[in-house]
Amino acid sequence: MAALDAEALRAALVTPSGPYAALDVVSSTGSTNADLIAAEGAADRTVLIAETQTAGRGRRAREWVSPPESGLYLSVLLRPEGVPAARLGTLSLVAGVALARAARHAGVTATLKWPNDLLAGLAQAKCAGVLAEVGQDGAVVVGIGVNVGPLPDPVPPGPGGIPATSIAEEGGSGDRAELAVALLRAFDEAERSWRGAEGDLATSGLLAEYRSNCSTLGQRVRVELPEDRDFQGTAIDIDGEGRLVVDAAGAARTVSAGDVVHLRSA
Repeated sequence: MAALDAEALRAALVTPSGPYAALDVVSSTGSTNADLIAAEGAADRTVLIAETQTAGRGRRAREWVSPPESGLYLSVLLRPEGVPAARLGTLSLVAGVALARAARHAGVTATLKWPNDLLAGLAQAKCAGVLAEVGQDGAVVVGIGVNVGPLPDPVPPGPGGIPATSIAEEGGSGDRAELAVALLRAFDEAERSWRGAEGDLATSGLLAEYRSNCSTLGQRVRVELPEDRDFQGTAIDIDGEGRLVVDAAGAARTVSAGDVVHLRSA
């Protein structure tokens, strides 16, 4: 695949009126999230894209495989003034909505696995993930990794044995530049709605959209919590704070963080 053209991306996405303040593309880095977290004083809506990452990571410090020039690995630094700190964690769901929109733009019907995975295909394989982190200066960095082109073999499965796939392998467009613009525009629209509602998912309309795209709802799931405090139940809702509500033996349990495994019928 061709390398991303930083000037062309800036022409599409960085203008005096927005949507982004700055955008850079680097050939390689350890982690775009780590770079932006360390970038003291970076402007609100700063974007960093890497052709490859040598230390890409997902939730619980898991490795995110970032083969050169076959995926889209980017982070956005945000300074959402007016949004209470307690609501910053819902940005993962905001990014999920943007991913679902961008996948449709690329020709792929995908679903969201709570809280931060994009699944596609009959096998419901993972083609993208989100990691949101808060820096010491209060900025939030939202990292998104998307498998765009054909994957190298083998890519280890994720938690619960979820296989990996890519936009191209599901019949979608493998144009990384087009996907980058579509994704960042979708994220801009969703994040502006979220910020305008002071981080309230329901008021912004994003909660209803996330629910409609979420394949976790209605599923029998296993929730894996720290210290082996796992439990099973049926995912019945996502509440206004972005938490998963699970019916476990008739009792509603609310999950704010943890690995959720979709259990398949025997």
